[in-house]
Amino acid sequence: MDMLRIFCVAAQASSFREAASRLGISPQGVTRAVKALEQELGEVLFHRSTRQIHITAFGEQLARDAARTLERFEQLFRQAGSNADHGLAGRVGITAPHAVGRLFLLRFLQPLLAEHPDLQVELRLDDQVTDSVDAQIDIGLRVGLIRDRRYIARAVAPVPLHVVASPTLLQRDAAPQTLDELAHWPLSVLIDRRSGRPWPWMFRDGVVWQPERAAFTCDDPEAERDAVLAGLAIGQLPSYLALPAIERGELVRLLPELAPPPWELFIYRPQRGPVAPRVRLVYDHLIACFSDPARFPQ
Repeated sequence: MDMLRIFCVAAQASSFREAASRLGISPQGVTRAVKALEQELGEVLFHRSTRQIHITAFGEQLARDAARTLERFEQLFRQAGSNADHGLAGRVGITAPHAVGRLFLLRFLQPLLAEHPDLQVELRLDDQVTDSVDAQIDIGLRVGLIRDRRYIARAVAPVPLHVVASPTLLQRDAAPQTLDELAHWPLSVLIDRRSGRPWPWMFRDGVVWQPERAAFTCDDPEAERDAVLAGLAIGQLPSYLALPAIERGELVRLLPELAPPPWELFIYRPQRGPVAPRVRLVYDHLIACFSDPARFPQ
């Protein structure tokens, strides 16, 4: 590209010295570039005398083609710079757990996309960590640990787990006070979509507990919440699903003294190359939204 730029200036000048003056380099630099280009192409580009240069017919055609090529090349970078300066355009691939994506992510993105209509969001909902390369993911959200060192992860919100039941269900008997008592109540179980195995319930001091006979089983967190709200079973739900219903009096917390340490909601991105302005914009926006307790129940 440098040789072509030097050649195009020389093609419009009366001498290599004049071309050098326009370019701000030495005449020898122009001569070396032209000779290298002639060697590369196997064609003479200029007829030279001690005082003047005359471009050849091949050189004239090459100069026209090179000028168009250089213009397209520079236009590519001008367009990229324009996108960075005006509204930020292009695709941003995002992955998130199903419930987080449906209940919060779309709502949080709506004002940003309205402000920047040229942004193109591609959303993939998955309760497991999605391979960022295969799925072309720029930003991910995940509840729990991010162990993969290919990602830069930032914890943005605690996610406590609550054992909850509807007041209607609790009318039938005294609320359970221990895990042994809890085992005699109808309980809900959430199925891991990938493995097909039930997720265990978690309690203080690292206790992992699995209901022996589930009254309600499903593979969707929102469906489990709805079953608990309907009084079909007691469930252990993350705070972002349980707290709004608790605050409305639709659910009651049980066994709070046995609650495990909160999990964390992480926002992560791959550790590869520079971060495009459009990705940085969405990344920072989501961090601000999910770290705000007024917008994401904690």
